[in-house]
Amino acid sequence: EKFRALMQGVRPGWQITAFDLPKGEFPKDVQGFDGFLIGGSPSSVHDEDAWIEQLLTIIRKAFASGKPLAGACFGHQAIAKALGGVVAPNPGPFVLGTAETEVVAPAPWMEPVRSFRLAAAHGEQVTGLPPGAKVVGVTPGCPAAAYRIGSTVFATQYHPEMTPAFLTALVDEFAPHFPADIGEAARASLTLGTEGPRFAEWIARFFEQAVARPT
Repeated sequence: EKFRALMQGVRPGWQITAFDLPKGEFPKDVQGFDGFLIGGSPSSVHDEDAWIEQLLTIIRKAFASGKPLAGACFGHQAIAKALGGVVAPNPGPFVLGTAETEVVAPAPWMEPVRSFRLAAAHGEQVTGLPPGAKVVGVTPGCPAAAYRIGSTVFATQYHPEMTPAFLTALVDEFAPHFPADIGEAARASLTLGTEGPRFAEWIARFFEQAVARPT
């Protein structure tokens, strides 16, 4: 639902259907959709819940049929794992607050850009890219902060859908569970803002070019 609000902010005419995967809500047929966007989750892609394995299967089916796949945080990791990549714990501490991604190879649907800043809340990350993937951006301690596979996969470890108010509340909730320096750094980073709508425009262009390409 957060992604519905984000994407309709840049493409108000789009029809977006949300599925609550842990409740067993899944699309019946990948062919009935122009593309898929997989967001965050408190779960790990390594959890043994049946819905996670079902999600990985749908990702493989969608990718095999050429459907565009966008992912954020858990979604970024799930796509990587489903397609042969590796997801593992952060080499450093839990990342919380906002994070600036340095763009090392902008995708064709992005304007020339050196960096972008998004909300962050993750203890795991992609440590091995799936075959054919190319790094788009990096952050300190996260060398696969954003990646793509040709013109059919576009993913970020971070959260474009989190509004500043939601992120502030999340930091307030999470910070007491971590060492004080993590909470202090997270709160300090909030003053730098986030660029969710900017990233949403890139996601929109990504879907548009994927749907428009010859089949």
